[in-house]
Amino acid sequence: MHEFSICQSVLEQVEQMTRRHHARRATRIILSVGPLSGVVDTLLQRAFDVLRLGSVAETAVLDIHTPAVVVACPSCKKESRVPTNRLVCPNCQQWQTTLVSGDELMLLRIEFAANTLSVNSHSVENEHV
Repeated sequence: MHEFSICQSVLEQVEQMTRRHHARRATRIILSVGPLSGVVDTLLQRAFDVLRLGSVAETAVLDIHTPAVVVACPSCKKESRVPTNRLVCPNCQQWQTTLVSGDELMLLRIEFAANTLSVNSHSVENEHV
């Protein structure tokens, strides 16, 4: 179950970003987990529920977004949504397609609770972590 090691890495990044932004704790973590990433979102959620205890994300909500599987076809030059088990162009039936999305595993956004009462909260979005 590699979801535990993936979750540990995510939480390490959240800890680093929380310190970098001088926040008290993370309140929400948004991930993009593609259906072809090899990560099972329910297992990732379970790992998060266990590993967040005692961390800056202890009370955080984990939101997991699942992007569509999209392929690009070199023959008809179209991009199309396809099922995870059929990466064939639905327009011309070309089987030599290029995967555009669906295999990603990305930390999209972290929302923080601020350290002081004068600042409510802030977030980091699409930052490379």
